[in-house]
Amino acid sequence: MRLSSPAGAVLPAQAPPSPEVAEEHKCLNSELWHACAGPLVSLPAVGSRVVYFPQGHSEQVAASTNKEIESQIPNYPNLPPQLICQLHNVTMHADAETDEVYAQMTLQPLNPQELKDPYLPAELGTANKQPTNYFCKTLTASDTSTHGGFSVPRRAAEKVFPPLGFHYAASSTGVVCKRSSWQ
Repeated sequence: MRLSSPAGAVLPAQAPPSPEVAEEHKCLNSELWHACAGPLVSLPAVGSRVVYFPQGHSEQVAASTNKEIESQIPNYPNLPPQLICQLHNVTMHADAETDEVYAQMTLQPLNPQELKDPYLPAELGTANKQPTNYFCKTLTASDTSTHGGFSVPRRAAEKVFPPLGFHYAASSTGVVCKRSSWQ
């Protein structure tokens, strides 16, 4: 996942996005983002304290831009290997070309006095939200036929889709999914 630099600063090698690019990278619906990211991915809550690793971030930037780490990334000898930060904002995005999901986080390094203060995590005392129900299926040739439907395992259908309306002439319930309704 991509992380923004502390306090939302833009790295010198990056230019601000054009309006067209900004439109492509608008924030996604949280449930859709988590379904695409998978069940093993979780994001910290806004207000929580996180550890930021500047060197690891620099190495990931170099790897994603296909640049040599030693020759292209500046060296900051006085920068600590990790910074304790407060998380101020999380936005969920998807790359328009690859559909890869990533989160952009705004971090603020804590000063020494803030590090000494007792910390109560923001998650304490809040009820957990029920997980989103979803299933994954690789479409096959039979799913792309002209009959207008595709098969879903029974357990997934009972968990995800609304019950069939048997009081209608045809025993089916239409479900329409539109990409634009998730964004």
